[in-house]
Amino acid sequence: MTKAELVTMVASKSGLSKKDTEKAIAGMIDTITETLAKGESIQLVGFGTFEVRERAARTGINPRTKEKIEIAATKVPAFKAGRALKDAVGE
Repeated sequence: MTKAELVTMVASKSGLSKKDTEKAIAGMIDTITETLAKGESIQLVGFGTFEVRERAARTGINPRTKEKIEIAATKVPAFKAGRALKDAVGE
């Protein structure tokens, strides 16, 4: 599903205009991004949790040269699905 398809579907279910729906979705995405950038998490009960996870430093291999390289530690965004979402998808 593309963002345009999501906007159309949410607009039809909510009764909002596509323009208002697009603004709401953009606002939600921006808020999630800003919150994760601060290192905080967002919990949407029944849906899931957006959080930041630490990825440890590790040794990798360059597939072209087979040379070992060090990959630095980093933070990555993650999503953990809630029970209601898992149940809905599993049916």
